[in-house]
Amino acid sequence: MRAQNSAIAPAPIAVTTASASTTGATPEAGTGHPSRVGTLQAALGVVAFSLTFPATAWGLESFGPWSLVAVRSVLAALIAGGCLLALRTPVPVRAHWAGLAVVAAGVVLGFPLLTTLALRTSTTAHAAVVVGLLPLTTALFSALRTGARPSRTFWGAAVAGAAAVIAFTVQQSGGALTGADAYLFGALLICAAGYTEGGRLARIMPGRQVIGWALVLCLPLAVPGAFLALSYEPIHLTAHGVTGVLWVAAGSQFLGLIVWYRGMAAIGVPKASQLQLAQPLLTLVWSVLLLGEHLTPAVPLTAAAVLACIAATQRARS
Repeated sequence: MRAQNSAIAPAPIAVTTASASTTGATPEAGTGHPSRVGTLQAALGVVAFSLTFPATAWGLESFGPWSLVAVRSVLAALIAGGCLLALRTPVPVRAHWAGLAVVAAGVVLGFPLLTTLALRTSTTAHAAVVVGLLPLTTALFSALRTGARPSRTFWGAAVAGAAAVIAFTVQQSGGALTGADAYLFGALLICAAGYTEGGRLARIMPGRQVIGWALVLCLPLAVPGAFLALSYEPIHLTAHGVTGVLWVAAGSQFLGLIVWYRGMAAIGVPKASQLQLAQPLLTLVWSVLLLGEHLTPAVPLTAAAVLACIAATQRARS
């Protein structure tokens, strides 16, 4: 920690955060109720993420899947880079770059690309319920990465929620998994790794720096990727399309991840990850209100079952 503190000493906020990490709380949570503030921050991140699939569906009205992912990454990186420059944020020490690369591969490039490809043939409601597996996957990655040992009750409820999601997926696809489901399950794995590593780094540096540097790290790939994709895929700009790409860039990819990683740093990766099972329910609401999708009875029932399972994990000893 001595090398880390000296590396970030020029930025007062970074020094404060490093000190707070020893107690498991972020400076934003230093008002005497760190768990409440951390839970609120993680919940705000979930709300932001719940709009990602509907916004992506809007974005696909104007952009091809590869163009959409590349453009959103470039826009988010420009926003993040501007904030880092304005705040004179020091470059992270070398030891943190491997973790930032995992965050970049998982939440900046991998998850957006795979879910965007899935949404070409899947409804947002279906994708939202499948991604209900993400909290369990993240908790599992966290246990493997950090050595955390949640209780048997926690794992039992988490596995029950996962089983409900898998049963729904198979039932919706007529007994067989589809290509869209393969993309979604791949997205779960890579995103869980990015969440876990980002949550660990957020105990060392502010959440805005974790996602900010991860986004900047992707610029050498995102910029040429955007030029290449835009040259091959047609563009038909619409109000929905522009609004969608702006939200996934600024809301989902930057602001949402800032509060999400702050919340993870304050209350821990396993507990924060379980809050994300509220995300399918919220996304279902947005898919009806914004996209006019019609839900089958299995969709809200599965989402409710998963939410009940996650409520059990929140009460279990972690």
